[in-house]
Amino acid sequence: MNPVRLLIMAAGLVLVWQGLVWITGAPPYILPGPVQVARAVHAHPRVLAYHAGITFVEILSGLVLGAVVGSGSALSMIASARFKRWLLPVLVVSQAVPVFALAPLLVLWFGYGMLSKVAMAVLIIYFPVTATFYDGMRRIDPEWLELARVMDAVPMAVIRHIRIPGALPAFASGLRVAAATAPIGAVVGEWVGSSEGLGFYMLHANARMQIDVMFAALAVLAVLALSLYFLVDYAMTRIVFWQNEEGKEGENP
Repeated sequence: MNPVRLLIMAAGLVLVWQGLVWITGAPPYILPGPVQVARAVHAHPRVLAYHAGITFVEILSGLVLGAVVGSGSALSMIASARFKRWLLPVLVVSQAVPVFALAPLLVLWFGYGMLSKVAMAVLIIYFPVTATFYDGMRRIDPEWLELARVMDAVPMAVIRHIRIPGALPAFASGLRVAAATAPIGAVVGEWVGSSEGLGFYMLHANARMQIDVMFAALAVLAVLALSLYFLVDYAMTRIVFWQNEEGKEGENP
């Protein structure tokens, strides 16, 4: 996304926010204005930075582990039909159970530390990465597979040289979705049980009726989540460069 366009959108959102405050006349303990939130960020920079660092580590760890486990599961399902018959129903059933309902159990099993938050993020990330990568490898052009069969290519060579490169655009899409949803798992885990992190700090500020501080933590979380998403998007655009070039052909000037 163009940085100038992003700044214009951010400025527009801030203006709409300030407009809502003026129009509704909401008191600061209901809806603080952007200036009050900016002052809260300026008044608590070290505390916000500390909790943001904790949350960022949880999100990044969950994203990396979820991507590794998800891509490994997708590769296993492509390589082994027997493994696919066992794992595919588990993936479907896992989406029928609200992931948020598992947060208290994860805190109970893994404690109030970082591990339960990382596990929550992994659960949210796992399905989109697995589903998109597996679907991308499954939808490879049949002519490529037929050519590999004619040339007597072994199954692992087909996966390595045909299925994985052909599925990288789908994997990149799944990873972008995972980067956008990873903060949800970490913050929900902090809400359920934690003593640090932006989710914990938001609950702490809300309990003390420091609504401007709560909005400040929310703003920092939004910047953190957007930065992670754009970082992943930039990396995937460079790795799957041919997809970006194809997209530019139909892009309007």
